[in-house]
Amino acid sequence: MTTDAKPGARPANPNFSSGPCAKRPGWTLDALSGALTGRSHRAKPAKQRIKEVIDRSRALLDLPDDYLLGIVPASDTGAVEMALWSLLGARGVDVLVWESFGAGWATDVQKQLKLDDVRVMKAEYGDLPDLSAVEFDRDVVFAWNGTTSGVKVPDGDWIAADRAGLTICDATSAAFAMPLPWDKLDVVTYSWQKVLGGEAQHGILILSPRAVERLETFDPGRPLPKIFRLTKGGKLIADIFEGATINTVSMLAIEDAVDGLKWAADLGGLDAMIARSQANLAAISEFVEASPNFGFLAKDPATRSNTSVCLTLTAPWFLALDPAAQGKAAKALVALLDSEGVAHDIGAYRDAPAGLRLWAGGTVETADLEALLPWLEWGLARLQPQGT
Repeated sequence: MTTDAKPGARPANPNFSSGPCAKRPGWTLDALSGALTGRSHRAKPAKQRIKEVIDRSRALLDLPDDYLLGIVPASDTGAVEMALWSLLGARGVDVLVWESFGAGWATDVQKQLKLDDVRVMKAEYGDLPDLSAVEFDRDVVFAWNGTTSGVKVPDGDWIAADRAGLTICDATSAAFAMPLPWDKLDVVTYSWQKVLGGEAQHGILILSPRAVERLETFDPGRPLPKIFRLTKGGKLIADIFEGATINTVSMLAIEDAVDGLKWAADLGGLDAMIARSQANLAAISEFVEASPNFGFLAKDPATRSNTSVCLTLTAPWFLALDPAAQGKAAKALVALLDSEGVAHDIGAYRDAPAGLRLWAGGTVETADLEALLPWLEWGLARLQPQGT
């Protein structure tokens, strides 16, 4: 392939950001035309619409009947923080860290909650910690998919079925794109602004019966802000999981979530969403296998994310640069592709190694990724210093 001439094809949708993510194919503002704007979120019609998000989410995820799903403040971050502050402290905690968000949860557990018995099990970007070292008589906090590293856990086989502790899983870039073994997960959080391409604002909190039992029997002994409180008088506030949100929600965001859930269901449901994401990863994998200039940050193919796909630059001239120069070159490539209108917001996360991050969730069309990939080669060739 000649890299001097620009590739002939361009992505129809150049939005490959890892959050907020691409809207579903065909989305327009008309999708929000039925939004109950100007209505109280506590009015009956509004609560019904909020409950529709809950019911459709449960159905699409194939959630067990005895698991609860509610809408909470502050996106996935708020949902994770609610779980950490409300549930931890009853026993020791293992926190798994292999990218920036896991590191943030470890900081919260150690420095904000100031729990005494905490083990942080850390791996560098591109790897997973030793999952066999996790002890399930302790509570375990982990991300299913490391959004900033492109590394996911391969499955749930490493999680003990007879665990005494709770598993608290940040699944924001995994839900609706990867199979989640509900019997192995006690708390799951996500935001619909990821795989469903919804508008960022609200988070989802899923609780197993074991998590509810912990909430109703364990007093963390610490002050909890109103937006973190899941119990009253020692009992779960069940209305949260029936559409009575803790604080005011955006009815525009709710309408957009309903639209995304309907689209996913019409597409064929969870299996279809997973298949679309896996097809996107397959297209990127084929490109990487044929290119001497790009590689995966995730070292083990079994742990490569099919949503937040992180690529390294492997061209010899790039590898010869010092780290600071590598960072500048990667940012220059991102800026060049953005200026060409073929890819927006694909830079590696600020704490991650220099490279690219392509969102490949189900709202992204495989044809758009296939159109983008030759531009990566073209852009990198444009940046190569003369004589190298």
